[in-house]
Amino acid sequence: MAHIKNSQIKPEQDASAREAAADLLTAVLSKRVAFDRALRGAMARGRLASLSPRDKAFARLLAVTVLRRRGQVDDALARFMKKPLPAKAEKAIRALQIGACELLFLDAPAHAAVSSAVALAARAHRSAAYKGLVNAVLRRVGQARHEILETQDPVALNVPVWLRESWTGAYGAAQATQIAGAILTEPTLDLTLKNPGDAAALTDALDARLLPTGTLRRPLGGLINALPGFAQGQWWVQDAAAALPAALLGDVSGQSVIDLCAAPGGKSAQLAARGGQVTALDNAGGRVKLIMENLDRLQLTAQCIEGDALEWRPAAPAPFALLDAPCSATGTIRRHPDVMHLKSPKDVKALAPLQAALLDAAADMVAPGGLLVYCVCSLQPEEGAHQIDAFLNRRSDMARLEVTPAEVMNCAQFITKQGDLRTTPAHWPEYGGLDGFYAARLVKK
Repeated sequence: MAHIKNSQIKPEQDASAREAAADLLTAVLSKRVAFDRALRGAMARGRLASLSPRDKAFARLLAVTVLRRRGQVDDALARFMKKPLPAKAEKAIRALQIGACELLFLDAPAHAAVSSAVALAARAHRSAAYKGLVNAVLRRVGQARHEILETQDPVALNVPVWLRESWTGAYGAAQATQIAGAILTEPTLDLTLKNPGDAAALTDALDARLLPTGTLRRPLGGLINALPGFAQGQWWVQDAAAALPAALLGDVSGQSVIDLCAAPGGKSAQLAARGGQVTALDNAGGRVKLIMENLDRLQLTAQCIEGDALEWRPAAPAPFALLDAPCSATGTIRRHPDVMHLKSPKDVKALAPLQAALLDAAADMVAPGGLLVYCVCSLQPEEGAHQIDAFLNRRSDMARLEVTPAEVMNCAQFITKQGDLRTTPAHWPEYGGLDGFYAARLVKK
């Protein structure tokens, strides 16, 4: 999907884009559907399907910004409302949120944002009675915009208390505050190259920046599949932090590598591009198909299997395995702000037994002397270091193999005292931040 910059927003953009954004917000906030899943559904059979690429991008921008800044949006609205609207007026609620989002964060002309929001409320019979209220409230929000923003605490309003408390305990108050602030910023578009030798040419062609770890980074903008090098299979989209765990396996050329929970296939592509004989396993047929499609575009090969990692076993133990375990995904909130609204401490706790079982299963697939890398896109210690500590306590046949600064391009700040990999959104502010990732490298004795 195309991405759109705030400065590109025009008042005449199709009202259907705002309706599509409202649908996406309702799917996430009321029906508790993950944003990416809601987006795919809307692209296939919802309002988004008939929109132009520009309006699709606009609808996505509206929905994502409301999700990222919902606390500030709702706080601004509450200042001018005596009481919240009833649940039956859901379209009016979405109209208020979208209008306030445009006024506060997207630099939309006030008259366009207000009139569009009123029109959005008027198109729903249960919300039409509130169009006068929508008009009045948003006009006042627009008039008080600067005062509102100056008096708000973005971190306190937007980031759930349980996350801030968890990060404070894990990283200390100062870094937790930096993480919370960083996840409210716009992410970048990060690209992993199939051939590192193309870096110089693609840096220029993509108007990108080469990061120390070899990732190309550019601002969001334009159709992904129209960017130079996409059709030729020269790169794939992957956050710079997500590209680090696979590199910890070292030289895999000509060696069997098992990639567990492999979709969408970025790590499988990394391993295949480095000459590994990759077996990519995932438990959903649609996700396996996605891996195959991505590898086909990149002209890379792997054996793609639909199967449950808890039950499936290779014909023979492999020298290398990578487990990107299911997790709360709190490290990816910059890209997926719906995580703040859909996940809770209960989710972190519920995933722990599965992560432990997958770790044991992955270890059983590794040959003596072989390497296993465990990783999660989570900032929660329960899903990272705590899992590895418990694993090493129950598995005497496995040991930690510490990561060295040289293996992460001398970015020593990415390595924990225990020798594991840990990135956070507070890292690399000078480059635009990172996703939160944890990885531990283990060797079978």
